[in-house]
Amino acid sequence: MKRHSTPVMEQPGAHRPIPPPAWQPRTDPAPLLPDPEPYRALGTDAARTADPALLRSLYAHLVRGRRYNTQATALTRQGRLAVYPSSTGQEACEVAAALVLKDQDWLFPSYRDTLAAVARGLDPAQALSLLRGDWHTGYDPRECRIAPLCTPLATQLPHAVGVAHAARLKGDDVVALAMVGDGGTSEGDFHEALNFAAVWQAPVVFLVQNNGFAISVPLAKQTAAPSLAHKAVGYGMPGRLVDGNDALAVYEVLDSAVRRAREGGGPTLVEAVTYRLDAHTNADDATRYRTDSEVEAWRAHDPIALMERALADRGLMDEEGRAAVREEAEAMAAALRAHLNEDPQLDPMELFTHVFAEQTSQLREQAAQLRAELAAEEEGPAERGPEEADDTEGTGR
Repeated sequence: MKRHSTPVMEQPGAHRPIPPPAWQPRTDPAPLLPDPEPYRALGTDAARTADPALLRSLYAHLVRGRRYNTQATALTRQGRLAVYPSSTGQEACEVAAALVLKDQDWLFPSYRDTLAAVARGLDPAQALSLLRGDWHTGYDPRECRIAPLCTPLATQLPHAVGVAHAARLKGDDVVALAMVGDGGTSEGDFHEALNFAAVWQAPVVFLVQNNGFAISVPLAKQTAAPSLAHKAVGYGMPGRLVDGNDALAVYEVLDSAVRRAREGGGPTLVEAVTYRLDAHTNADDATRYRTDSEVEAWRAHDPIALMERALADRGLMDEEGRAAVREEAEAMAAALRAHLNEDPQLDPMELFTHVFAEQTSQLREQAAQLRAELAAEEEGPAERGPEEADDTEGTGR
């Protein structure tokens, strides 16, 4: 019986084995290569012709984001958060990633990207629920179109590809944007995600925030590639290199990549060169692996200062306008502070909620055990009787 097989999905111009010397590359690598220098918009004609409303919006989000970062860091020092991975200095990447998406699109953040979630519209207190230890996530991912904050490095990237690929198969107008740090590019999940995305031509954009360090490991000890954006060529997708502190440039590059994905052009890898001004987390001593002079040099390239200069050059915002933006940011910080200063009322049994659509037998067993332990605590030693009382009672210990 003769069988005919038809590929489920195949890209146009798919490679067919050709014997030497007629072998040809799978795709022409030239269009996929990133520029030799990061793309910049502020201080160029692109900024002088950019939409004034967009520039003002970017600035307002940057100021709000910086205040969010400083407030969350202060709350961590006060013991109101267990940990906070600050994105101070990286606000341009966080804000632009959120603003280029439509309502139906999906954002896949890492643990450092709570600001991107807030810029997408999530309540700041909800964004910090995980880092406070209150809930698994603190928000409904499906409702917000924001995947759960991902602490394991790069595991959110294959998830983003899966969502994007499924949307393409169903014909849904959905793009996924996945965020990861430079350290995450050393993980196997990064390779797997980019390989599948390119083969499937999934509508997904990968944003790598290259802030110079994977905790304390500098980029030069992670890769010998010319840039992280160059890695895109090996997977068969375009790589873009952008100044990660130039909010307009990041917005333009991501917006172009998202539109390309939405129109069926496939995935793009964007490397945003930026810098983490704060320590890795509140538990990190950054002075052990970088100098104060290095940090100060990057402060001179602060994304807020760059945007303020661009607005001033075009006469788009005066001091009164800047004061109004700062006032709105302070109101956000005050509301966040008030919420997190309240002691939460938590139900331990909610640990087992929303883990699976249908609880596994192991989860049911664990839930029953916890329920019994909680009931025993409520009874207390007096109600349990002398034989169940603490055997250390009266021993002086």
